[in-house]
Amino acid sequence: MNLPKISRWTRRQTLWMLSGAIAGAGLHACSSPSPTPSDQSSSPANSSTSPGPMSASMGITTWIGNTPLYIAQEKGFFKDLGLDLKIKVFDSVAQGFPAFTAGQLDGLAPVTSEAVTLASKGLDFRIVVVEDTSVGADVILARNSIGSIKDFKGKKIAVELGGIGHFFLLQVLVEAGLTEKDVSLVNLPPDAAAAAFQSGNIEIAYSYSPFSDKAIVAQTDGRVIYSSKQMPTAIADLYIFNSKFIQANPKAILAFVEGNFKGLEFLKTNPKEGLAIMAKHLNITPDDLAQQLKGIQMPDLKTNIEMLGNPNSDLHLLKPMTKMAEFLKQQGKIDTIPDLTKLLDAQYVKAAKV
Repeated sequence: MNLPKISRWTRRQTLWMLSGAIAGAGLHACSSPSPTPSDQSSSPANSSTSPGPMSASMGITTWIGNTPLYIAQEKGFFKDLGLDLKIKVFDSVAQGFPAFTAGQLDGLAPVTSEAVTLASKGLDFRIVVVEDTSVGADVILARNSIGSIKDFKGKKIAVELGGIGHFFLLQVLVEAGLTEKDVSLVNLPPDAAAAAFQSGNIEIAYSYSPFSDKAIVAQTDGRVIYSSKQMPTAIADLYIFNSKFIQANPKAILAFVEGNFKGLEFLKTNPKEGLAIMAKHLNITPDDLAQQLKGIQMPDLKTNIEMLGNPNSDLHLLKPMTKMAEFLKQQGKIDTIPDLTKLLDAQYVKAAKV
């Protein structure tokens, strides 16, 4: 099984890197109040734009969840909607935090834990689209002799400390009645963790596709004992925009949202061409990309409305984000639990016409 070599720095950055970037950027400069999602001055239906084409900048990493974004960019869907979108690719989202905080970038694509952490530091932004949720791409590998998560007690586990996998692992341990003190964590990034498991040097490891796939194929004494399919709200990638930019450029936000969904629809109706567009950016084959995409779910427009705008829905993002915030505070990763209710801005997905 030939698996592509990709950077270990996808969208899963370490929190220590995130915190350092926040501190260096000086978040105190972003303390001015912002409009709530119901503020009519920033609603798509009541917006006005300055003369000339709309423009926006988005900071992302090399990650499969950005497939609809790249399709929309290459097929001209954003331009057709009047939006000049500038995409800036970083090795890690954390590298984009200073520019985002300083207003040099209008939007970013963080994971849930990063968004919660940014909000806890006072950064003023809104979530306008849920990019994807992990439904099996993130896994915990274990030797066949380890029968359950409870058997992790006293074992060494390879995981990147402070990364999204670290928080995922801790949540899995809590489900089994264990804590971080019950295990010994070995600090390894996902690629190295999978390699250590594959070589037999460690019994348990957190990783994700394609590294975990290669390890399981090569190492017969092991399997996936737990995956994000069993905790589908634990890891989500988001598209966020600075609140001041949203207030000043509501039509640009609507164009961004609509363009993404047009890209997603194109992927569904023209998979061969859509996969080829993104595969070249990842330096992998379209078949490899198709396989990796099975591990995530890219919510359509209807699902996004549920996730961002329906508090009564089981899919609503507020509940898992609140759980994540409480978890991060318990673990000492954030000082305070931010007000997360204002972060979910569903007006643009509700207004989108695709």
